[in-house]
Amino acid sequence: MSQMPQNDLSACPGCAEPVDSADRFCGACGYDLAAVPAAAAGPDRPTVAIGTPVAWPEPPSRDPNSLSTATQHPGDLPGTDSGGHDLPTMAVRTDTPRAAAPPEEPQTPAAPAGDFTLAAPDPRAAAAQSATPPAGTPAGAKLCVACRSGAVDADGYCENCGHAQPRERDHMEEELSSVAAVSDRGLRHHRNEDAFAVSATALPDGSPATLAIVCDGVSSATRPDEASAAAARAAGQSLLTALPRGTHPQQAMHEAIVAAAEAVNVLAEEPGQDGTESDPHRHQNAPACTIVGAIVADGLLIVGWVGDSRAYWVPDDRTSPPARLTQDDSWAAQMVAAGLMNEAEAYADERAHAITGWLGADAYELEPHTAAFKPDRPGVVVVCTDGLWNYAEAADEMARVVPADAAGRPLHGAQVLVGHALDGGGHDNVTVALLPFTLSPQGAGSA
Repeated sequence: MSQMPQNDLSACPGCAEPVDSADRFCGACGYDLAAVPAAAAGPDRPTVAIGTPVAWPEPPSRDPNSLSTATQHPGDLPGTDSGGHDLPTMAVRTDTPRAAAPPEEPQTPAAPAGDFTLAAPDPRAAAAQSATPPAGTPAGAKLCVACRSGAVDADGYCENCGHAQPRERDHMEEELSSVAAVSDRGLRHHRNEDAFAVSATALPDGSPATLAIVCDGVSSATRPDEASAAAARAAGQSLLTALPRGTHPQQAMHEAIVAAAEAVNVLAEEPGQDGTESDPHRHQNAPACTIVGAIVADGLLIVGWVGDSRAYWVPDDRTSPPARLTQDDSWAAQMVAAGLMNEAEAYADERAHAITGWLGADAYELEPHTAAFKPDRPGVVVVCTDGLWNYAEAADEMARVVPADAAGRPLHGAQVLVGHALDGGGHDNVTVALLPFTLSPQGAGSA
């Protein structure tokens, strides 16, 4: 094994804190002192060993009109890439259909152009009906969710009424002791193009780590459902490998997003699950998705994202301010950041939801964003696709619809949030994961 070279620095290039020649990392900001880049890297990719206490600076004062909160780590949020650089101008990809502000509707409305309402009933309602098979039905036969009398053939259609049956991904739920997620097809789409991965593991010192990954397939791309599934699976597996071996959670999140991107890129070279050949023009319409993830570990909250799926912080004490922890890779966000429009003007534009960052072989450039927080109070992290936040966009709106007991009942909380989106119209697939954040007892933590 090669030995790490000793540095000859007297001060950290990242934060100017004094360092010793034997130090491998800066104890203040986590800067990798073994590397000597041409320019100092930003605080967005620390490589501190997880057992090393991180000297977090005091949180900044909070501007009531900003997305910041008192729990924010300075410099992490304002739209930087994983090197701490400003976001580049990127190509724009439109994920259609999208509604910037879907209206409240008491009944299922007529479908917009290019989409349709489902002929079959909601599978969740059908499941509540009697499952007693009619006389003469072969033993073990699956009954149609629409007519409840016909058997379902090998192709997934009812032999009596002809309805296509709901697929496994139409409604998915998963619950662990420390995290839960729910994903639903919604009321307008013919399939669920979202995916998620939730899991729990332990750090080298034995302390728990919980993670959630949520991905949203780009509907205008080919095989978006496969893209989101591949990305969620790859990112989740990457985190489960990196965290137990001591990789800093923020660096692990960065690596997980890169792994997810690589998994989606591979799809462009492979035939689809239905046996169709890969698209010869793969870089023009390759499988694509967005990604957002969160890790709760060692008193830290880490988020990472590419695209317009989001993470929100909702404190248990609702008198404390909630916050949105991510900045969209979207046309509207770039217009606001550039000072060309205010937020109301940008999100009223028909181009508002055009995404400028995604995972896929035709992405202009992969720019994973990560941010680290150290909350000073318990709360819950909401990780979701735009199928939810279109109906609760601002942080205070999201906080109002998150149940008060969400930290203690995360699965119930996720079900309530999905129901909120469906009640609002269900125009898109909707996926949400909830991660409770609890404070460690005074003096506990890594040694």
